Amino acid sequence: MLFGKIIVVTGVASGIGQRTAELAAHMGADVIGIDVVKPSHSIGTFLQGDISTQAGVDEIVNALPDGIDALCNVAGVSGAGGAALTLAINFFGLKALSEGLANKIRTGGSIINVASMAGYGWRENTQRASAMAKLSGFPEPSKLMEDFAIPNELGYPISKEILLVWTMLAAHQPMFKSRNIRVNAVSPGPVETPILTQFRQVLGDQRVNSDVDRVGRAGTPADIAPVILFLCSDAARWVNGNNIAADGGLEASVTVEALGLSKT
Repeated sequence: MLFGKIIVVTGVASGIGQRTAELAAHMGADVIGIDVVKPSHSIGTFLQGDISTQAGVDEIVNALPDGIDALCNVAGVSGAGGAALTLAINFFGLKALSEGLANKIRTGGSIINVASMAGYGWRENTQRASAMAKLSGFPEPSKLMEDFAIPNELGYPISKEILLVWTMLAAHQPMFKSRNIRVNAVSPGPVETPILTQFRQVLGDQRVNSDVDRVGRAGTPADIAPVILFLCSDAARWVNGNNIAADGGLEASVTVEALGLSKT
């Protein structure tokens, strides 16, 4: 389904990004991988880059070719480095990269944002998430945290809440919609990646263990990559502004409990 397509994958050095790049290449895509560190195994073309600043994003945009078919925004951090850095990478850098590449993505192309089950609370925090999703550029971190009352320890879930809201908004923004560029998200549950230990530190063992117990096992990058690449493909040409929960049923379980759907 991806033969001959140019697929850009951020966070390519490990975890979900690495597996997404590997599978895309196996499916015939020309892969351009981006990360702050060089992967141990080269997959397609590698571009070293950092999306945590506007300058870093601009360098990446200038280095990438025209005619991109899909951008997979996989790069992200766990929140262990504090809310300012987490918001910069998990949302503002991702958003800036997507917007910067809008004119380099083919008409009918695709943007896929890797969100998280941790962003489930966007519905309860719609006002904050919407306001932050509409900000441009890279806001000054300390002012941002003060203006929106963001606790340092909640940078990760808040970044994913904003990302899920922005995905819906971006699907109808003229820069994407006018060229039929689809914008979707994939939300994994707990996944066995190199930063899972950091998630335990940020979210707590009890939260992570509870999520794993609900669905029977933690996910793997191989569980998530095919869903990302489905959204890259022409098979998803009528899927836009959506979030696919690739979480073994975790979101369904939480929703059933939260809404009391199982009560008679």
